[in-house]
Amino acid sequence: MEMVLLTALGVGGATVIGALIGFIFKKMSHEFSDIILSFAAGVMLAAAVLGLIMPSLEYGGKLGLVTTVAGIFAGAVCLNLIDKLVPHLHKLVGTDIEPHNNKNLSKVLLFVMAIAIHNLPEGIAAGVGFGSGDVSRAFIIAGGIALQNIPEGMVIIAPMLAAGVTPRKTFVCAMITGLVEVVGTLIGYFAVSVASAILPFALSFAGGTMLYVVSDEMIPETHAHGNENGATYALLVGFVVMLICDVLLG
Repeated sequence: MEMVLLTALGVGGATVIGALIGFIFKKMSHEFSDIILSFAAGVMLAAAVLGLIMPSLEYGGKLGLVTTVAGIFAGAVCLNLIDKLVPHLHKLVGTDIEPHNNKNLSKVLLFVMAIAIHNLPEGIAAGVGFGSGDVSRAFIIAGGIALQNIPEGMVIIAPMLAAGVTPRKTFVCAMITGLVEVVGTLIGYFAVSVASAILPFALSFAGGTMLYVVSDEMIPETHAHGNENGATYALLVGFVVMLICDVLLG
């Protein structure tokens, strides 16, 4: 349990680390941001497939394929419904906000809320990984999510500061988005621990949510500023890095 709690804090803390970096690099170029976010997308893609979806097939028994497919689509549909309620991240990340223009503050806060809501299923994915009992794979999943959270934390800072939010309140908002992930990790762990029968579905559900985030949010954002080539290779590098980690730790 202590390992799960420490990992949850680490996954959520990665957002805070990203926020601190964001304070240092307040005016990141789109190219740099796209490369980092694409690398994170590759990491998450590998973590979803290798750490969640493939284990779901292994644990599912005779109905493993049906359960896994159902879980993937259920996870995707769940986030699709969430997207109906909150703005798409890639629409708001690219929003140009003039310094101290308070009329844009509500849009920025919606952006932060969107990140926080999307962090919940990511945290659940990390928790479900530990609930499966496969610690090495659980660390791969958690590591992939943590790497993705760093650039996510970075992109929170500049829009909020530009909208006139004080640095202290900006940092608190970043911490809250990370805290949501900690809560999600604990929910995922306890849910699977209490009802191990749901493990195959829970694994594929978490994998589906991660695939949805990569496809619907991360890739469109990284390909929206003319850096498609670099972003594509960065995604491949991220995927291969996680593939190597999976082989070495497996």
